[in-house]
Amino acid sequence: MEINQGGRLKMGAKNNTYSDYIFLTLSYIFHPVFLILWTTAYLVYVHPLLFVGVNDHAKMLVLLRIAGTSVFLPVMTIILLKGLGFISSIKLPEQKDRIVPYVACITFFFWSYYVSKKLGDPFELRVFLLALFLTSSASLLINNYIKISMHATGFGGVNALFVMMLMSGSLNDGFMLTLSFLLAGLVCTGRIRQKHHHPAEIYFGYFTGALILLFSWWFLS
Repeated sequence: MEINQGGRLKMGAKNNTYSDYIFLTLSYIFHPVFLILWTTAYLVYVHPLLFVGVNDHAKMLVLLRIAGTSVFLPVMTIILLKGLGFISSIKLPEQKDRIVPYVACITFFFWSYYVSKKLGDPFELRVFLLALFLTSSASLLINNYIKISMHATGFGGVNALFVMMLMSGSLNDGFMLTLSFLLAGLVCTGRIRQKHHHPAEIYFGYFTGALILLFSWWFLS
């Protein structure tokens, strides 16, 4: 099976069909915007220490707050831009398509971090939100020269977050770290298989996300 320029699947060799569908599905499930939601949900609901003693209603408010500013608003912005004809596709295939969405995300992510800081959210969550703001800012600048993978950038940050949490003792086992690395490998491989990015764009995006997360952790420490 082949991928055309619009990112759609075309039937071809049968031995590639199932793997291509799996990679395509993973790229949607772990789209950078949704990766924010999954990571936040883990920190709020699954992590045994960060929100210990916080009732379910308060946890839901934290998740909804971050989902609203960091997930819902970016998604609606991209849909609106497509409807108005400012971008060619919601998949943002060209570098020029990414300029306005990056600017919008910089605004949304900064507000999400600012509110989180003012409300005194746990350290790890504030690090994650600060990294989102800084990564989107760096990506806007880098976008002038190379179309780095947003999927890889997102996973680079998440992987680095879990590494730092494990090293600091706030992550008591390596399961989530291992799972995040496995998903990163699958999703990034899929982006190359679907011909959305060259390997260099994947590597550059991944290390950009990881380094900015490490800087955010150091900056807030």
